Amino acid sequence: MDAHESVTELIGNTPLLRLRMPGGGRGPAVYGKLEYLSVGGSVKDRIGLRMIEQAERDGLLLPGGTVVEASSGNTGLGLALVAATKGYRAVVVVTDRVSGEKVAALRAFGAEVVFKPAGVPREHPEHPFNAAARIAEETPGGWCAGQYDNPANPEAHYLTTGPEIWRQTEGRITHLVSCVGTGGTISGTGRYLKEVSGGSVQVIGADPASSVYSGGDGRPYFIEAAGHWRHPETVEDVWPRSYHQDVVDRVLPVADRDSVLTVRRLAREQGLLVGGSSGTAVAAARQVAAEAPEEAVVVVILPDSGRQYLSKYFDDTWLLRLGFLDGDESGARVGDAVAATVRERPVPYLNGRTTVADALAALQNRRDGGEQAVLPAGPCPAGPGRRPTAPELAGSVVLDGLRAAVETGRAALGDPVGDHLAAPLPQFGSGEPAEAALAELADSGVDTAVVLHDGHAVALICSAELRACLPVGKSRRP
Repeated sequence: MDAHESVTELIGNTPLLRLRMPGGGRGPAVYGKLEYLSVGGSVKDRIGLRMIEQAERDGLLLPGGTVVEASSGNTGLGLALVAATKGYRAVVVVTDRVSGEKVAALRAFGAEVVFKPAGVPREHPEHPFNAAARIAEETPGGWCAGQYDNPANPEAHYLTTGPEIWRQTEGRITHLVSCVGTGGTISGTGRYLKEVSGGSVQVIGADPASSVYSGGDGRPYFIEAAGHWRHPETVEDVWPRSYHQDVVDRVLPVADRDSVLTVRRLAREQGLLVGGSSGTAVAAARQVAAEAPEEAVVVVILPDSGRQYLSKYFDDTWLLRLGFLDGDESGARVGDAVAATVRERPVPYLNGRTTVADALAALQNRRDGGEQAVLPAGPCPAGPGRRPTAPELAGSVVLDGLRAAVETGRAALGDPVGDHLAAPLPQFGSGEPAEAALAELADSGVDTAVVLHDGHAVALICSAELRACLPVGKSRRP
């Protein structure tokens, strides 16, 4: 019989598929390594199996034990799948920004899901890494996988992913393109391919543009399972030991919008329903192919399935509200109101560590005396029934409210203003209809809103500016 004895035998051995590139077939061949066809749905199945089996060999994970991990979802799924087949309990710590589809899948495998905030510094006790380590320590038989520093992570790819690609391309691969998250995939796969090719294979990382791996400023981004963001209050920015920088020849930054639009085109034009990090990787692979000689063979790793992001990258409403889609150009949009205003106002952030005294001075100097967005004091997660929000915006500081807090003794002039935040301002994507935004702003009881473009705050607008961009005869609700 052509059958398998365990689901773990179906991990890896994923196919290569030639991707259609711009140029009508001219230029290097670009092949996608379809890791979403692994049994658990992602490239992380490989390390889930390898880390658990290594922990068993090392005596760190015993029968009846508990597997614990902090994960953006995919590694948690790989570990939960393997744990289910081996009779272990699984506890996965995720942030409150992980897609709902991943959470549902984790629970389907029997894992306990623990939510922790995404916007805390690395040293904070509630940071997912610290929470996972604490849970493992406090749980009898607990073992923390620690994918970011576990040598079994890159080793899994050195032993499986690299050899598969070399065999599938008959040794003709010239370039490997992979996202960098924990760094295990690109480090292990790249090391094998460099060794077997005598160093001729180039290894290129693909990275969200604001990730520090590619030289970004570390601010939050919207591509899950890729990159490295840095909270401004983190004392020491520690990179994963699973990421071997000496293996990687260069890292290419890719804007979130390019990643999102690429992944949507892959689904609609090539029938590939893959996740956001695949969009990042393919966008980078296109750049690599454009620079490479025609005889080059480029392999790009597509880490996971788009089914885990249907409520995000494939949801027009989600993308429109975050400013990733330009909306209906035939009507007035929020972005048009920003462009039309005489005095375009970039968002004047107040850092959460700014003193109350300095915040008052900044507010008093504003000509409109309105509310002020605050940066950074942690993300505002989009819960059920709530709009998604720019991750930088933790709240607002209202001049009258802050003055009153000082006068009544609830706030001292030397306090950090992050301790005295009001609710976040309303936020609208730049492509949303201006008329709908005006109505929603009126209902909110606040006259100032934040405009989002590509997920980040780019300007402040008021109702008068929204009203001014509407055609004559449209609603001009005061």
